[in-house]
Parts: sequence; structure tokens; C-alpha cells
Amino acid sequence: QVQLVESGGGLVQAGGSLRVSCVASGRTFSTYAMGWFRQAPGKEREFVAGISGSGRTTVYADSVKDRFTISRDNDKNTVYLQMNSLKPEDTAVYYCAATNSISDFTYRTVQSYTSWGQGTQVTVSS
Repeated sequence: QVQLVESGGGLVQAGGSLRVSCVASGRTFSTYAMGWFRQAPGKEREFVAGISGSGRTTVYADSVKDRFTISRDNDKNTVYLQMNSLKPEDTAVYYCAATNSISDFTYRTVQSYTSWGQGTQVTVSS
């Protein structure tokens, strides 16, 4: 498993942009599929975006498609989530997740991932 550390959260006005990052430990980062999830108070953790180990495949939740972009830099062991046109409903703790297990893997499910970061708060004011 890898250790994951998120950063870059903060307070932003509606319509603004923010980029959150997640740095992973270890030397085999490129073998891990990565995902971003978020959890608002009183709600379940939900999928935001996922990316394959090579970066060639990306998947998005409908609610963030065309506003958010997931990317990765395997030389830096880092995955990013660029968030544009932010809305108050995007307010949540954002978590990155990793897995190198292909058994029953789907980007969109919490259960597919074996490692999680501690989360970073993103707050969008109206």
C-alpha cells in the first residue's frame, strides 16, 4: 500500500478555481489507479474523478464533468484535481485514494481502493 497526503484545499468564492494535490509514497506509483472522492457533512463519500496508472484513462462524476480535471505526474508521485467554476455544493472534504488491485475494480466505488489520504477541506462560499 501507499501513503497518501493531500494538500491545497481552502476557501474560495463561487465561480473560482482551486487545485488540490495528493502525494504518494513509494516507487511504484505508476502502477496505481488513483481516485478523488469527497464527503460533505451528513452525506456519504462520493466519487469525483479517477485516473489510470498511465494517465490515459480518466473518469468523472456527472456533477463535475467539464468543470474538474484529474491529472497525474508519475515522476513526482502526485495526482492533481483542478477544480474550476466551483459551486457551493462542491464544499466537502476531498480525499485521494489509490489501488493497484484489479480484482473487481471500478473507479467509482469506495470499496475499490485500498489506500486513502487524510483529506483536505474545500469550502466554496456563495
